[in-house]
Amino acid sequence: MASATLTPYLRDQCHDVGGRFGDENRPSELTTTVPREYVHRTAISEVFLTNWRRADDGWVVSAQWPRAHTFYGPVQGLHDPVLLIETVRQTGILLSHVAHHVPLDHPIIWQRVRYDLAPRALRTAEEPAEVELHITEYDMVFRGKRLASARQEFRIVCDGVDLASATLVYSCHSPAVYRRLRGEYSDVALANSRKLPVPQAVAPQQVARERDCDVVLSPTDRPDRWQLRVDTSHPVLFDHPVDHTPGMLMIEAVRQAAQAATPGFTVPASIDCSFERYAELDAPSWVQARTTGRADGRRQVEVTVEQHGKPVIAAQITCVPTP
Repeated sequence: MASATLTPYLRDQCHDVGGRFGDENRPSELTTTVPREYVHRTAISEVFLTNWRRADDGWVVSAQWPRAHTFYGPVQGLHDPVLLIETVRQTGILLSHVAHHVPLDHPIIWQRVRYDLAPRALRTAEEPAEVELHITEYDMVFRGKRLASARQEFRIVCDGVDLASATLVYSCHSPAVYRRLRGEYSDVALANSRKLPVPQAVAPQQVARERDCDVVLSPTDRPDRWQLRVDTSHPVLFDHPVDHTPGMLMIEAVRQAAQAATPGFTVPASIDCSFERYAELDAPSWVQARTTGRADGRRQVEVTVEQHGKPVIAAQITCVPTP
């Protein structure tokens, strides 16, 4: 890890390791996760990043994917591909703080996230997966010395094998600017006091899930349209209280809707999702899926989420049979 990027917390941690075990037994790198604050997580178990360092053309961030997870668990011998988006999410936030000095209390807002992956590289092994993300940054916008927005391009390697490419576009806002953008909805307690009751779940097997609590779609009178199921008690999708429906819940809705539209277990080999506006907790959001093409066993699906008749997100997904 580049010493220039070490925080006092991590410098002390490395010093403590050497002090306890002696130089001859000191690990070559940190053997724990990055501080949870750096990825906006409350539960340490939900932090997947383990290290970061400078590279000639950007940054390299390492992560570890567990062999089992309460939500992003392997299915049919494959790591959950949405775990890749969560890892990209954490990486963008980490670099905003450690590389560009964005204060920890500044919200990070997505405009776009996408990936294209090789499903065979998702195969699980007898040990946790070691993931390395190579990041190059573009379209950097600063307000003074502080990062305002960026586009990050990723090349992602899993256990030494090329896994995926990905893109993340996001903006950073001060708490004062965020309050102006959100108005009364910026009040977390008020927003949660207005949340809707959680509607019933579709059958878990319809969306490749095992438990009702992990289903984020609720049935309607149409097979291609669902109400978004927003359960703020979910320990992963709502790791901490927030004032709107989280982006990762939206990604999960996109994946589940695509699965429902392509019966039989399939893998979302690519997801490209654009975020238009916030989805509030006090009104229903509606998810719709439409299959747009099929070729060579690959099925194209468009998924939209709307609230109050206005688009929240739009996504294109390519589903392939399980390898």
